[in-house]
Amino acid sequence: MARLIIGIQPVREAIRVHGSSIERVLLVRSSGGGSSKDSRAIDGIALAAQACGVEVRRVDRGELDKMARGGSHQGAIAIAEDLAVYSVSDLLASNPALVVVLDRITDPQNFGAIIRSAVAFEADWILWPEHDSAPLSPATFRASAGAIEHARLCKVTSLTSALQAMRAEGISVIGLAGDASVRINEIALGNPTAIVVGAEGSGLRKGVRNCCDQMARLPTSPPFGVLNASVSAGIALYEVRRQHNAKFSMIQTLAE
Repeated sequence: MARLIIGIQPVREAIRVHGSSIERVLLVRSSGGGSSKDSRAIDGIALAAQACGVEVRRVDRGELDKMARGGSHQGAIAIAEDLAVYSVSDLLASNPALVVVLDRITDPQNFGAIIRSAVAFEADWILWPEHDSAPLSPATFRASAGAIEHARLCKVTSLTSALQAMRAEGISVIGLAGDASVRINEIALGNPTAIVVGAEGSGLRKGVRNCCDQMARLPTSPPFGVLNASVSAGIALYEVRRQHNAKFSMIQTLAE
């Protein structure tokens, strides 16, 4: 099946990652109104797509508006193959060092922003349940600013079963919660880790919390103990990556 990618940066990243496998790119027809930043970016997309042998069509803005269904396309849309989505068995077979787990993240903006942070901090996988979750939609792709093209995605029928399977393989499962007694920077995170992020407000479901090895809160100050889900994920991922890098540096030093 095909998927719709809208927006300059998402389309640019899709071409960069998938190249000739992109079905086609549709760009707004120039109105002759000058050389704005967007028009230069769109011309760059056209050149990149053509260099990969991808069909490029110039169309009226109204046609793009109709295809985007209210989404902000910025004059650029790409048609591409569906993203590859893997199973928890594939995830475990890869011996991941860092997994991001999402519990009831139903807002495409949060979903996409978390994907962007996960890719930025080199998470190996992003895992979420097939129910009670935002879909892999153009809005999600756009919110990730193209980062989703670089991500490895895992969708499961049972989040609790997936967490139990990760724990059985030695992955430390850390849930984020504003009411946790321990701050995330007080936990040793140098080993393979899964960070579980819940919905803003309601947090993690009870069953999901019970599958975590430990709950942790962010080192925030009152009255802002709870942050947006995507912001929380970014802070937690930074801390995990910081500790992983510190452990790797220590191992290198000892080996010299």
